[in-house]
Amino acid sequence: MSTLTLLHGIGGASWSGLALAQPEARLLDWPLPGYGGSKPLPETSFASLSAALAARLDREGIARTDLLGHSIGGMLALDFALRFPERIRGLVLYATTPAFGGKDPTFAEAFLAERLAPLDAGQDMARLAAESILPMFRPGTPAARVREAVAAMAAVPEAAYRATVRCLTTFNRRDDLPQLAMPVLLIAGEADPLAPPKTMARMQAAIPDARLAVLPGCGHLGHLEDPEGFAAAVRGFLRDLPPA
Repeated sequence: MSTLTLLHGIGGASWSGLALAQPEARLLDWPLPGYGGSKPLPETSFASLSAALAARLDREGIARTDLLGHSIGGMLALDFALRFPERIRGLVLYATTPAFGGKDPTFAEAFLAERLAPLDAGQDMARLAAESILPMFRPGTPAARVREAVAAMAAVPEAAYRATVRCLTTFNRRDDLPQLAMPVLLIAGEADPLAPPKTMARMQAAIPDARLAVLPGCGHLGHLEDPEGFAAAVRGFLRDLPPA
């Protein structure tokens, strides 16, 4: 039996109702440490997160998995696939980039200040979620999907959010993309300003075995804006993989 492991973005998991794999496949929705009631790590880094994911797969008895990551979850999926290539059958990198920002260190400092300023000023995660998530959706997205995403981020402990935001700014695997040894699906939202299609097309060009799917009209949350199109892209990719 194949397994599809899901890695959510910085705002928490919002995968419910998505038919991402074949009925006989197993889904493992792994919350980042500190999310979903899980225990936080003493130190949050991509190395420690990849090690924690490997340990979870070991506990579940999963030697090899298909891995799908969204946003920072896509960064972690990329990092994990480079550290543990023997454990990945197929890799889905969704609305993500191979590195954070540019080479100017002041960009990371400005990003952290902007992202954490509301919390530093006393705002809670519920208000931050509403202000951050709502503008990401295209008009016409079902209200239930919007509520799911806002509720997921509102439930993230502030300490976990802060640690994950800081971890995000350290990521750079751009030069390692040619080392990916497994089939890769890249999924971009056509209107995503955070991981635009042109960025993901450059990733595709650098990866030996990669395909790119672009979700028309979608932003950073295409799995909620166009769940059918997103799921169809994932299922088609998994169907083309060699047997587990």
